Amino acid sequence: MSRKYFGTDGIRGTVGEPPITPDFVLKLGWAAGRVLAAHGGSKILIGKDTRISGYMFESALEAGISAAGVDVRLLGPMPTPAIAYLTRTLHAQAGIVISASHNAYTDNGIKFFGDNGRKLSDKIEAEIERMLDEPISVVATDRLGKVRRIDDARGRYIEFCKSTTPGLNLHGLKIVVDTANGAAYHITPDVLEELGAEVVAIANQPNGFNINLDCGSTKPEALCRRVVAEGADLGLALDGDADRLIMVDDQGALVDGDQLLYLIARDRQRRNLLNGGVVGTLMSNLGLELALQDMNIPFARAKVGDRYVMEQLDQRGWLLGGESSGHLVCLDRTSTGDGTVAALQVLDALRREGLSLREAASAAPLLPQTLINVRGSRRDGFLEESGVRAAIEKVEQELGRNGRLLLRPSGTEPLVRVMVEGKDADQVDRLCRHLAEAVEAAIA
Repeated sequence: MSRKYFGTDGIRGTVGEPPITPDFVLKLGWAAGRVLAAHGGSKILIGKDTRISGYMFESALEAGISAAGVDVRLLGPMPTPAIAYLTRTLHAQAGIVISASHNAYTDNGIKFFGDNGRKLSDKIEAEIERMLDEPISVVATDRLGKVRRIDDARGRYIEFCKSTTPGLNLHGLKIVVDTANGAAYHITPDVLEELGAEVVAIANQPNGFNINLDCGSTKPEALCRRVVAEGADLGLALDGDADRLIMVDDQGALVDGDQLLYLIARDRQRRNLLNGGVVGTLMSNLGLELALQDMNIPFARAKVGDRYVMEQLDQRGWLLGGESSGHLVCLDRTSTGDGTVAALQVLDALRREGLSLREAASAAPLLPQTLINVRGSRRDGFLEESGVRAAIEKVEQELGRNGRLLLRPSGTEPLVRVMVEGKDADQVDRLCRHLAEAVEAAIA
C-alpha cells in the first residue's frame, strides 16, 4: 500500500494509481481500528469536507472501524485542522479526514491524525499497511464499536479559533470571506462575526459538487472583485478543507502565503515571541527571504509540502512556517496548518500595528517569479543532460546574486516544474522560458 493514504491530498496519490474505492476504505477503517485497538485505542473521530463522495467514504470507514471493535465519533463537515484539534481535545486515538483539499469534487482522499493532532507515527502507519494484507475478521457482536455524532463539534472549534487571539476586536472591519464551498462554510464567517467584523460571505453554499469551483484560495478572482465592489477592508479565501489561506487587500490585490508569513513573523519578533526563525519551502519567494533577512530573522527552506515544513520546524525547534500557497503553521497555536487561525494571526498583527493589509504587505514585496510546467515522460536523470546543464549555467550567470532557479519534478503528475525568479520581470520570464525549452527537450 502507498503512503498516499496517510496524507497526500486527492483520490490519486501518484501518477497511474487507481482511485480509492469504497471496499478499500472499509478495509482501511478496519485495519486502522485493529491496529489502534492493539495499542489501547478505543475511539476514532471522522470528519469530512463537503464533496458528495464524503458520505460514501464516511459510511465505509465507520463500518470498518466498528467491525474492529473501536468506537466512532462523527464530526460531519469540518475543516482538516478542526479534526486535528478535536482529536486532541476529545482524547481520541486518531482522527480521520475525508478530503481532497483544493481539488475538484470528483476527487477525494483520506488523511490520518494521531492523538496529538499530528501525523500518525511511522510505526503505526507501517502496522496499518501490514494489516491491510490480512482478511477482515469482525469482532463478536457484543464488542462491535458504537457510533455517535458529536453535535457540538462546530461550536467547540469556533471557540478554539477565537481563543488563539485573546482580546482581538474586529469591530469596524468589513471582511469578505470565500470559504470555497468547503468545510469552513459554517465556521470562518461566524468566527470573524463573533469577533466584531462585518462579514460578507461568498462561496458558502456547498451542494456536494461546487467545492473549489471557481472560488477559494486557488481561484480568488471572484473574491478580488467582491472586495472592491463591497468597499471592504480586505478579503480572505480558504481552500476546500480550510487549511490554506490567501488574502486580498482593499484594492483587490492578492497577498499570498509568503507575505502573510512575513506579517506574522514580524509581529512576533517585535513582541519577542518568534522563538527562532521561519521555515519556508523551495518555492517560497526570494522576496520573503530578503525581507526576513533585513529583520535578522533566520530563514530555512524545506522541500515542498506541509509535512516537510513540519519536519524542519520540529528539527529546529521553531514555531512558524508555511508555503506560498497559504498553508501556514503556527505551532504555538495549533498542531497543523489552519487557514482560520492563520487569518486571525494576521488580523491581530494588523490591529496591533494600526495598518491596513495593503500597507503592511508592502514591507515584503515579492520578486517577479515565472513558473512553467513542462510535461514529459521522463522525470529522472534529466539534470545530467548537457543541454539542461548549459541552460542552468546560463541562467545562474545572468541572475548572479539577484535571483534563483528551481527545477522540481512533480510527485503526482508527469511534469517538471521550472521556476526562475529575480528582480527584473522581463529577464525572469525570458530565462525561465529558455530553461523550460532545455528541460522539454530532455524529458520529451
